[in-house]
This record gives sequence, structure tokens and C-alpha cells, in this order.
Amino acid sequence: MKLFVLNVAAAAIAVSCVGTASSAGWEPVRPVEFIVPAGTGGGADQMARTVQGIVTKHNLMKQPLVVINKAGGAGGEGFLDVKTASGNPHKIIITLSNLFTTPLATGIPFNWKDLTPVAMLALDEFVLWVNAEKPYNSVKDYVDAAKKAPAGSFKMGGTGSKQEDQIITVGIEKAVDTKFTYIPYKGGGEVAVQLVGNHVDSTVNNPIEAVAQWRGGKLRPLCVFDGQPMAYDEPIADGKAWKDIPTCKSQGLAMEYLMLRGIFMPPKATKDQIEYYVELFKKVRATPEWQEFMKSGAFNTTFMTGADYAKWIEAEEKRHEGLMKEAGFLASAN
Repeated sequence: MKLFVLNVAAAAIAVSCVGTASSAGWEPVRPVEFIVPAGTGGGADQMARTVQGIVTKHNLMKQPLVVINKAGGAGGEGFLDVKTASGNPHKIIITLSNLFTTPLATGIPFNWKDLTPVAMLALDEFVLWVNAEKPYNSVKDYVDAAKKAPAGSFKMGGTGSKQEDQIITVGIEKAVDTKFTYIPYKGGGEVAVQLVGNHVDSTVNNPIEAVAQWRGGKLRPLCVFDGQPMAYDEPIADGKAWKDIPTCKSQGLAMEYLMLRGIFMPPKATKDQIEYYVELFKKVRATPEWQEFMKSGAFNTTFMTGADYAKWIEAEEKRHEGLMKEAGFLASAN
């Protein structure tokens, strides 16, 4: 999978050349609703609001971009809202893996094919976090403690039920042969707060959802659920950078998981409408603010559009169906 990474110098040039909208083709004629199918403070919400700020600062649209959170039904509220807005190009949605997990777990009448793919903005990492007051300095320390404790006494906090965080939790349980009590919260921001308060023993939050608490000395990262370490080498806390966090697999915890951060439109979007948003997000990605956001959240900066994006989504849907079937999370299995 090829990564498309813009350097800061190129970004500055690109931003200076950006206009408010394309001189030809379609463009919005009224405010655009930017739906977030998740709660406030989480990774998807932070990304959407970062995009909104960049668009406003650099005057990339003539019309306002309005972020709206619709987290009900594990994000189903947001997906169904966009699905039923067929032919309305003034509504876009940022997706995470609940694009797959929500319909699979709940059976709601929704599938990603009900929407129009626009672009993959990035892939988000997952990190195993513990409270910095705890004596766990490695995955082994954490796993040993969890296995010695009575089954279910270790609490894993996560966003939502039968979604990414709980899928990873089940994967950890199977990998180390123990059992956690999973406690769902509305968003990653709340999850981080609960871990800081020692209300849970661990989380698998995205980097951006817990970086502030890591910087503040409240949380400690143990490993990243990726096949390779993260690429960012700027120190975050205690002289350590994202690249210094080992992969979970290298620590004996055989679980890998990356999450989509992508954009979709309602059904029946035209080629001109899709192209408008593709170009808009290319301009967003060319800004130094976006690059700083990618660095601060330690994102995998993969970018896709068109047939490549649709093919990737289709493969991920099949993978999630397998993971959720193994975990017993499919609606038909309930």
C-alpha cells in the first residue's frame, strides 16, 4: 500500500495556490453538513473538526462546513441519515470502522455500498494504554498481571459495544488466554478520562485520543497494534516518540488492527460532486495544519480515491465480518 506524504515546504506552496472552489464543475450552494457517526472528543470527531478548521482558515469553500455528531445506535443514526439523503451533495460523512461493525452487529438496514465513496484520508492506529501509576512497563508486565487476577477482574475501557475497541479486546483475550470485563463509553475522549481516573485498567485508544494524557504523564503506551512501529520520531513524553512504542506482535501479543478514516457522500452523487470533494480534501491534506495533525496523532497517512478506495473497503468489510463472527458479535449470532 503506497503512502502519499507531503512535506511541509510543498504544503506551503500548495496552500498558497489554493482557491476557494474549482472554477468549473459543481460546488456547494448552501452549507455542507459534515456528519460524525460517533461522539464528541473521539478520533473521528477530532479529525472532522480539524478539517472544518482548516477549510475555514484557508477559505477552501465558499459555503460553511458544519460538523454534526450523530452517534446514536453505534453510529447507525449517522449512516442512515446519509443513506436517506440520496442525491443531496450538501452532506458528507466521516467514517471509522463502524462503517462495517455497526450493520454487522445490529442488523440495521445499511451497508457501505448504500453510500458513495469519496476518499480515504488516513488510517488510524490503536495503542494499548495503561495508567502511568500502574507498575506495567511492558506488555509482559500487563499480561502477567491480567492472567494472575481473577477472570474478568481486569477492566478494558473502549468506545461502543461490538465495535473496534471490543474486537481488539476479544483478540487480546484469545491471544493471551484470559478474560476482561469490557466497559463501553460514548467516545475515545471519555475512555481516556476513565483510564486516567483508574476506573478501568487499560484501553486501546487511538494515539490522538490519549496523546494529551501521555504528555501529561497520566497514561503509558505499551504497544501499537500494527505490523510495524509508527514513523514519527518527535519526542512526546519522557523522551519517547511514537516510533519508540513497540508493536504488540513483537511483544508476544499477536493482534494487528488499523482503522479507516474516510469520507463518503449520500447515494447518487454525480462525478462532478465527488470530484469537488476529492479536490477539497487534497487541498486540506496539503496544509501544514493537516500535517501537524497527522504527526500529533501518529496517523498512517495512506490516501485513496476511486476504484482503489472501493476495493480496499470491500476487502475490509470481509475481514471485519470474519473478526466479528469469531468474536460472536454478528447480529445473526445474537
